[in-house]
Amino acid sequence: MDRLWTDFVNSDYHDWRGGERSEDRLAKPEWQQRFLERWSLQAAIPASMEEENSMRILRNELHALATELSHGALLTDENRKWLNAIMEKGRGYRELTFVEQKLEVEWISVGTEWQQIMAEVAADFAITLAEGEAARIRICDNTDCRWIFYDDTRSRTQKYCDDKMCGNLMKVRRFRAKRKAERKK
Repeated sequence: MDRLWTDFVNSDYHDWRGGERSEDRLAKPEWQQRFLERWSLQAAIPASMEEENSMRILRNELHALATELSHGALLTDENRKWLNAIMEKGRGYRELTFVEQKLEVEWISVGTEWQQIMAEVAADFAITLAEGEAARIRICDNTDCRWIFYDDTRSRTQKYCDDKMCGNLMKVRRFRAKRKAERKK
C-alpha cells in the first residue's frame, strides 16, 4: 500500500536493477504535478528553489527516521517535536461528510503552498506511527532499490517494495548465483 509519505520519500530514485542511474525527482515539475494530482493536493508548480530545498531536507530526514524505525528504533522526543513543528505549519479544518453512506470526519487542507504539502506528508507519517504501525515500515531488501514502503501484508513479512519487480529480480539473482556455484563444484 502506497502512502503519501512513502511516495514523497521515494522521490529519490535509484535504479532498482543495479544500474548507476539515479535521479532526484522532487525537483521535476512533471513529478510534482503527478504527486499533487495523485494525492489531491494543490501547490504552485514548479516549486521554488527554496521550497525544493526544504522538501529535500524533509525527505532526507523522513528517510533517515523511517530507516531507524525499520531497524527497531523507537521514536524519540526529538523526532516527535520535529514532526510536530512541520505539521504545525499546515492549515485546515474538519468537515463531516458521507463516505459510502457512512459518516466520517475529514480533514480539509486549505493551504496551497508546498509548506502545506510538507505538513500533509509529515501528518501522514505521524498517522502511521500513531496507529501503532511503525513496525510495518520497511526498506526494500533489494539493496539497489532503497525504497521505503509500508508492509500491509497480514503476515508482516513483505521483503520487497514490489514483488513483481524487485522480488522477481532478486529471485533470478539468487537462482543464477546458485547455478553458478553448482557449476563450480
